[in-house]
Amino acid sequence: MIAKKQQIAVIGAGLMGHGIALTLAKAGQYVAITDPVAAARDSVAARIRQSMEAMSDDEAVIAKALKMIEVFNTTSGAVRAADVVFEAAPEKMTLKQKIFAEVEEHAPDHCILASNTSVMPITEIMSGLRLKSRAVGTHWWNPPHLIPLVEVIKTEWTDPTIADTMFDLLSDAGKTPVMVEKDVPGFIGNRLQHALWREAVSLVENGICDAEAVDTVIKSSFGRRLAVLGPLENADLVGTDLTLDIHDNVLHDIDARQGPSPYLRQLVKDGRLGMKSGQGFRTWTKAEADALRARVASHLKKLDTIL
Repeated sequence: MIAKKQQIAVIGAGLMGHGIALTLAKAGQYVAITDPVAAARDSVAARIRQSMEAMSDDEAVIAKALKMIEVFNTTSGAVRAADVVFEAAPEKMTLKQKIFAEVEEHAPDHCILASNTSVMPITEIMSGLRLKSRAVGTHWWNPPHLIPLVEVIKTEWTDPTIADTMFDLLSDAGKTPVMVEKDVPGFIGNRLQHALWREAVSLVENGICDAEAVDTVIKSSFGRRLAVLGPLENADLVGTDLTLDIHDNVLHDIDARQGPSPYLRQLVKDGRLGMKSGQGFRTWTKAEADALRARVASHLKKLDTIL
């Protein structure tokens, strides 16, 4: 049983940090949030309110959550009495290491330390800590208040009871945690996601189809099952013998290069950076990009209600 009204510190009040804070506050935990940027600190309460309104939370729920959140001007102030710290800073190794050095200087020794990152090695981030056994990775997916999954990553030093406590804290907050037993690049989710993306890029690069066809195939076929049927469940459903037959016939022809696609490198070199530049694999107007973002947000909201 996870205790309520624990002291949770969130370092970083951006997109990820504000979502982590609101999730834990809604679950009945006290949250101290900070950010080195004054504008982020000043606006975080309004952004939390906006996100909760978009989730259709009523005013009473919003008000209760906001009362559980306090904004601090400094990291030292935010972590001084913390039971758990979530770092949600930009994906820069030296920055994260510097933050944890400061956190460890001011946080109590019993405090669990967690770094939120999508691909960076937790072992390297935490390598300079004095008490390495209390450190884990927590990969919250974007947007963190809508996507259920959080990957809990152990390092070689992580005390298993610390990892289990983090797992239980996240479960209590309504998340769907999974335990990553070994600290590998990309953890579980991004290894799976980018294996798919590698082949998607290869199909376009080799003239097999265009980008729109790739997206249409995924959204109109196996993508419809993925929310309720994982790939290994699907393999057991159709039979491991059929899965083996398929692999014998197709895996030899799937892209297996160890580095990024030259086609992708050329897109970046040419300034075709996706929606933010108007062109990437596909061409986007601002209206089309905004409409897609709205569809994704609406879809995630509906899934959260259904599931």
